[in-house]
Amino acid sequence: MILDRQNSSISHNHLIFRSLIDKFIQIAALVWADLLAAFAMYVMVNYLTNVWNLNTTHAAGIINIWNGLTPGLAIVFAFLVDAFMGDYYMLVLSSIAYSIGLGFLSLSTPPVIGPCSDYKEQCVGHTQKILFYISLALIAVGMAGHLVSLPPFLELQTKSEDEEEAKDGSKIFWQLPGLLMVGAVLIAGGIALPYIKPWSIRFGIPAICTLVATFWFLTGSPGYKRTKPTGSPLTTTLRVFVATARKISQPLPDPKEFYNDDNARSTSTLRCLDKAAVILPQQPKSKNWTLCSVREVEDTKIGIRMVPMWLTFVVIGTVLSVGTTYFLEQANHMDRKLGSIKVPIPIFLLFSYFSSSMSGYFYSMLPSCLPKKYAPPVGIATAMVFSVLCCITSAKVETRRLHVISNHGLLDKPDEKIPMSIFWLLPQFMLLGAVEGIAIASITGFFKHQVPKSMHKYLTFFTKGVLGLGTMASVLSVYVVGKVSERNHNSNWFQPTLNKSRLDRYYWTLSGISAVNLVIYVIVASFYKYKESWGDDDGPVVEGGSISEGLRTTLSVVVEVYYFVGPKS
Repeated sequence: MILDRQNSSISHNHLIFRSLIDKFIQIAALVWADLLAAFAMYVMVNYLTNVWNLNTTHAAGIINIWNGLTPGLAIVFAFLVDAFMGDYYMLVLSSIAYSIGLGFLSLSTPPVIGPCSDYKEQCVGHTQKILFYISLALIAVGMAGHLVSLPPFLELQTKSEDEEEAKDGSKIFWQLPGLLMVGAVLIAGGIALPYIKPWSIRFGIPAICTLVATFWFLTGSPGYKRTKPTGSPLTTTLRVFVATARKISQPLPDPKEFYNDDNARSTSTLRCLDKAAVILPQQPKSKNWTLCSVREVEDTKIGIRMVPMWLTFVVIGTVLSVGTTYFLEQANHMDRKLGSIKVPIPIFLLFSYFSSSMSGYFYSMLPSCLPKKYAPPVGIATAMVFSVLCCITSAKVETRRLHVISNHGLLDKPDEKIPMSIFWLLPQFMLLGAVEGIAIASITGFFKHQVPKSMHKYLTFFTKGVLGLGTMASVLSVYVVGKVSERNHNSNWFQPTLNKSRLDRYYWTLSGISAVNLVIYVIVASFYKYKESWGDDDGPVVEGGSISEGLRTTLSVVVEVYYFVGPKS
């Protein structure tokens, strides 16, 4: 009898573990397919300059706007998930959009439906351009939706009712085979994919992989656990503004008369928002779009007081934007040979990711040396210092590259390879990775300490959003710097070809802007009033939501790489 019970228990545990494995593979296939897509998108600026024959500034502007809008969409989608859709339907919508977008991207290449089959400007017709821009929009939807819903949905499916069984299973499966599969994708995307010459195939492979992954994900739909939308904390902020607007003409009574259901303390700053907590005659005491509690008003004030600090992070995003545009275009025309091996450009992505991971690791030691509330501000300042060093290094390397171009008479030969090793760019890629690693970790830590607990799920999206705003701001910075450089009948620093441009001067300008921004940040941070309490029970902040310890090892690697090769935040 005891033996039968033991056999039954073993069989039951085996079925549970097998079910967890099946769900993990069905859902995680989306991430692995999307990693391939992200690697293909990483060199998009080279496609626009080589095939469409766009000048570097135009191509960089397109990519930077796309890179900036994608994390902004993630914040909107997080709100929709919490308020209306839930993670499952967001994954369905975004996966379908991703598959169609990558399919359109592959179709937009000249050999597929173009007027001619060569990868040249005259073979890119009106139809190809329409398909291309539609594909960018759909890919942004797919990427943003996956960033929001994939980690928490995967976590939900891999939770067993028996936590000990789930924990044991995670040690066996999530860490070893999962990491091997991540490594395989990194090798395929970072090394194998760049050796495929035809752009239609280079874009087509991720499109097929994503379509297969989406179909595989949908086949498991009947067995997925689903959660109902519980409401978004962003709705509370909107309610405060709406309630304040409705009572804008009302006088402020004594704070004791405010709607205060949890005995929160009303602060003296931004008093106009306190009107949202004013109880009008014959108004029911319930939270709605005309009445908010003092706690809700104070949480909104916290967000507004963070805006000056928040704006100083934008310049970091502007510096990060050059990594997926101008850095890649410089590498595209340099000597890529290492002995008899031709080094693919995305290999620098792996170097950058390694630098980002190591710098993030060293930043994690900072709270042991400083009070927890001061560790993020110090980390942000460190990221800004690294951004200045990155710009200075980039300027010096670009000056050397321009000297080589001049000495070899390549000024009017933009398609010729420059006899200068691509590995001269390695230091600036590594420094840029350090900027990203420290900035994301420290800005997320800053938001974690300052924002209300109800907003902690949005920490990653806020971080990516503010850096994405900086990426879009880079388009404006290039335009303004270019116009200023034309004054007094001088030539614009941004010419149709990179050989005639003066990127070195733009990098020096960015280093100056970053240095000034650092000074402004120190001043703002000195006057900023930090929250005194630090919740030790909050646990670590994990990108994309709360992840259990067993799953975190594998999934964090997948998601971090996905974030890094995806939109520059």
